[in-house]
Amino acid sequence: LCVLAVPVLFKQALENTAMEEGKSVSLRCELTKADATVVWKKGEATLQASAKYEMKQKGTVAELVIHNAEPEDA
Repeated sequence: LCVLAVPVLFKQALENTAMEEGKSVSLRCELTKADATVVWKKGEATLQASAKYEMKQKGTVAELVIHNAEPEDA
């Protein structure tokens, strides 16, 4: 029995998004495989769910919501 792993690719990659300081901003991407593991990073740092960062995933769509956005979140 031979099982080939199909790589997960972006169907729709992240796009630059304008943000308003102090507001929430949502970043979304769409993957080719439902429920794939998604890790959100800023530079080399892995973001963790917190009051500031909210991670959502439904099917093939992964979303990062940044609450109380600041210039440092760019």
